Amino acid sequence: QLVESGGGSVQAGGSLRLSCTHSGYISSRHCMGWFRQAPEKEREGLAAIRTLGGYTYYANSVKGRFTISYDNARDTLYLQMDSLKLEDTAIYYCAAQFQWCPKSTMRHPESLPSRGQGTQVTVS
Repeated sequence: QLVESGGGSVQAGGSLRLSCTHSGYISSRHCMGWFRQAPEKEREGLAAIRTLGGYTYYANSVKGRFTISYDNARDTLYLQMDSLKLEDTAIYYCAAQFQWCPKSTMRHPESLPSRGQGTQVTVS
């Protein structure tokens, strides 16, 4: 089970940090990520990370502004979002694959099989 938190309203140029906690066993072969969906738009994969270190992926739209990280001690995934723009407004979802996760899969975090319920981010 994945549970997101940390969404909210922020002014353009501001920052938010999303968190995603999970239950269950994690290994270095697994991966987690974030995607978002704005009204009337398709899901957009944002970032993904190997849970115990190694490869990370960022979409071009967020590269340099968003940072994904994983705290093994807290079993928590984070997405630090800086320099937020109006177009970042969306529902943000945490996703995971609790089995071997190749780089090709990590480049599409919107397709990872386990997902949270989402948290709203509104930039004005």
